[in-house]
Amino acid sequence: MRSHIMIKAFGATAFIAALLISLTGCAQKQATDNVVWQQQLNLPSVKYSAEVAKRLWLNIEETSFDWLDQSRDRVVPALLFKPARQQKAKALIVFSHGLGGSKERYAYLGQYWASQGYASLHVQHDGSDRKVWRGSRLTLAFRLMDAADTAEALARVQDVKFALDQILASGHAADFDNQNIVMAGHSYGANTSMLLSGAQVEQNGSLVSLKDDRIKAAILISAPPFYNDQPLDKVLADVNIPTLHITTTEDEIRVPGYYSSPQDRFELYYAMASSYKVLAVFSSGSHNIFSGWRGSKDTKPQQQVIKAATQALSSAFLEQITTDDSQAISLWAQQHQAVLSKFIRSDLVAMVD
Repeated sequence: MRSHIMIKAFGATAFIAALLISLTGCAQKQATDNVVWQQQLNLPSVKYSAEVAKRLWLNIEETSFDWLDQSRDRVVPALLFKPARQQKAKALIVFSHGLGGSKERYAYLGQYWASQGYASLHVQHDGSDRKVWRGSRLTLAFRLMDAADTAEALARVQDVKFALDQILASGHAADFDNQNIVMAGHSYGANTSMLLSGAQVEQNGSLVSLKDDRIKAAILISAPPFYNDQPLDKVLADVNIPTLHITTTEDEIRVPGYYSSPQDRFELYYAMASSYKVLAVFSSGSHNIFSGWRGSKDTKPQQQVIKAATQALSSAFLEQITTDDSQAISLWAQQHQAVLSKFIRSDLVAMVD
């Protein structure tokens, strides 16, 4: 084994999208699906997301950083989204991108969270960011392997810890409640988020924790599994903070030499030892649909609905963990039943199953 960490957690990219093996289906079924998703554009979350986007320049501020971690001689770029003209944000979310991504790639989440009163720091991971796509396609597979190996997976964790140190030591720390820090990420970034939330890695025959106790909750989108010699529930036994898991029934990673089925996301949820956890499974949609790229079967309305629903759900989760008010997340589940295959809250029976 090259690593005991889940080192092949491929994020959403145009190249990966091209490599994904499409599920077969007749044209009539696809046409029906398109009609259904077109109808869902009337969901409150979709309409509200469009309204938020129109007012971004009024409601949010963006600040870019190019930090240097001198102890590692490693650049750590970051992008901060925060509410405009607001004395203090209700929480700080730290976001980790997927393989081949960037600090801008998931801006739709950071911008939305800022519009809802939360600050969001999007960290870029040098070595597994968009630079992996530069250069010859003949050597792309080797660049991907380097970006996803053990050293880089661990470097991502240190990137986040360093970025947190920097932002908390800066004047921006007064702009948010530093007692409410939430980790979030998609794909490889969800893997990074789990490590920071308490998932343990096996090194020299022993389980080692990289947990950052400043993190009080985690949002895990398309979280890939951990591969090592330990049972999953043992690896995740120390993740006791609230977690939100978001995926789809088609959240499948299939690339040369690696496969991860949608069931892997469910097993992570069930094995997680979180004090409170939520699982939302959209009824369709590729692994890439959360990042701005679409898979071969994804339609524009489908992605628009899923991205808006993800914005609304993550914000409802943030509201619950910061105020202990579950009304928004309960309402979200009711409003989105048409696009959900499964919705489970650990404090309730499954609402959609």
